[in-house]
Amino acid sequence: MKAIISDIHSNLEALQAVLADIQAQGITEIYCLGDVVGYGPNPRECVDLVMNCKVVIMGNHDQGAMFDPDGFNASAERAIFWTRGQLESGPDSRAVRERRWEFLAERPRSHVESHQDNDYLFVHGSARNPLNEYVFPEDIYNQRKMDRIYALVKKYCFQGHTHVPGIFTENLQFFSPDDVNYSYKLDGRKTLCNVGSVGQPRDGIWKACYITLDNDTITFRRVEYEVEKTIRKIYDVPELENFLGDRLREGR
Repeated sequence: MKAIISDIHSNLEALQAVLADIQAQGITEIYCLGDVVGYGPNPRECVDLVMNCKVVIMGNHDQGAMFDPDGFNASAERAIFWTRGQLESGPDSRAVRERRWEFLAERPRSHVESHQDNDYLFVHGSARNPLNEYVFPEDIYNQRKMDRIYALVKKYCFQGHTHVPGIFTENLQFFSPDDVNYSYKLDGRKTLCNVGSVGQPRDGIWKACYITLDNDTITFRRVEYEVEKTIRKIYDVPELENFLGDRLREGR
């Protein structure tokens, strides 16, 4: 069994709660689909924790912190420049800072595995554009876009980026976790799974979200965390706008 997490966004309290939930299930293989940093108040600590994951993919905010925040809105850009400063400075030794920097900078854009005739693709955004393309639930009505994405998926693709968890089937249906009672069995047909967001859910539920994968069964899990503690930390950082904390309460 493996756990697949994504979009932590420097939310240490959420990440710690999710890692504790994973450990309680005896799961040791953790895959992270990117956006470890950005928006939140604890980038250094979150990078340190995900270094223990089996696989970590680069997200667009990770790339923005390392290189260039291309296409970011003003609030996100301000947050990412603050994040970059946190990674470049701080109380840690130069060796520790360089280790974090190199770790993020060296993350792959995608990861592929094959198990028992099943092919698994892991990306942050989409199979077509691993770093930046959003695949939203309403994209099931955009057949051209979805056909082009599915053409690049051999069987199963796990992704994040939108912060909205759910299952996309090749016949252009979308199922939220509620729709499938938080469990979905892969049946050999091409399937996209958005694993949701650990640190900044946007599906109207404030609890951290991730999935477990046990053979062919996906299970969506929601985990409570000290959200008010994270919000207070965001308020205390002038470079992080207050709404970045406020929206955590509503999962927006």
